Amino acid sequence: MDEILDLSHVELRDRPLIVCDVDDVVLHFAAPFQHFLRDEGYELIPRSFKLTGNVVSIANQVEAEASEVKELVRRFFDAQENWQVPLDLVVETLEDLATDADVVFLTAMPPLYRDQRRRLLDRLSMAFPLVASEAPKGPIMHRLHAGRPLPSVFIDDMAHNLQSVRDHVDGCLLLQMMPDSPLHQLAPKPGEGVVRATDWPHAAELIRAHIASG
Repeated sequence: MDEILDLSHVELRDRPLIVCDVDDVVLHFAAPFQHFLRDEGYELIPRSFKLTGNVVSIANQVEAEASEVKELVRRFFDAQENWQVPLDLVVETLEDLATDADVVFLTAMPPLYRDQRRRLLDRLSMAFPLVASEAPKGPIMHRLHAGRPLPSVFIDDMAHNLQSVRDHVDGCLLLQMMPDSPLHQLAPKPGEGVVRATDWPHAAELIRAHIASG
């Protein structure tokens, strides 16, 4: 999938690069998705860090099948403009960071829902280039940065995405950001080389220090 991913709309300047996930990093996902589920007659019971097996019917507590969960996620992404809101201070922080670095959003979602996400981000004054793909993020980050001798930063909530970039981009600052939710408390740790950012002001401090040292 990565080999045919079109990145031609991402035009980078001779500046540091910040690549940032969207769900639960820029836009809240876990909390609004749970509100969406309740409207659909389901609830999320966080027993492990996944959706399948933890989404149950409110009426009888029967677990939703994997296909049902996939359909619920699809419908949520289709209606994301009505549900998702930005994390605290993300708009101001990215705007400030963009004075010294190029910012690109890399969202792990089906490209089919890219237009909805594009409209939502634009409405929230975050008009940075957006790449929507379900492919591994490490190779995509590698293609974006292309070995340039400039500082790079990757921000995500998922351990496997951070590990993927760690394996493909040398010297990249890897920041893990995630909400303090019952679901995320069950998330696997990303391991060595990843720094936890508690919020966007903290992330900005870490990013600016990395850029200054580079």
